[in-house]
Amino acid sequence: MPLKKKASFNPASADDCPWVDLDEQGTGLSVDDFITTLVVRTGNSLRRVVTLPYSDQFGLTMAEWRMLSVVAEAQSLPFSELVKRSETDKSLVSRALRLLETRGLVILEPVDGSPRRGLTCRLSQEGQALYTRAMPVAQRAQAAMIRVLNDEERRVLYKTLHKLRRACRDEEGGPDDE
Repeated sequence: MPLKKKASFNPASADDCPWVDLDEQGTGLSVDDFITTLVVRTGNSLRRVVTLPYSDQFGLTMAEWRMLSVVAEAQSLPFSELVKRSETDKSLVSRALRLLETRGLVILEPVDGSPRRGLTCRLSQEGQALYTRAMPVAQRAQAAMIRVLNDEERRVLYKTLHKLRRACRDEEGGPDDE
């Protein structure tokens, strides 16, 4: 899936970046320059341009694809762990899993035979077959966007995104799984 070339942000100097020499109060930052705004808008654009085409191709919503791929990577995991790993709201995870279960793509089993102890999720044979077909398409789409960046930009962005996730986990007091 070749990406269309469009004009891109290319600051001429550090003066073009409102984050350089930023004081603790964030003086001068506009909402458009907030890190949360840029990350969310970029994430939304990436989902529309990169992920949505292949999730649609395989008849999955974005939430279904996310759950299917997380379960596939883990093989089997408790519902609570799926919520944690997908970093998604419990109700969205629950809805997506029920839809996947209805379609015969995942199997939900009570832990120790008791639904009160939670559910364990795993892919059905049909779910595994769909994942096996979809994953190479997803990898190619993701690689096409990553390859827009040169090697140094890739390294910096990868490290930066992980550093920000760790900082958020530290603020939340959550575990650091990086």
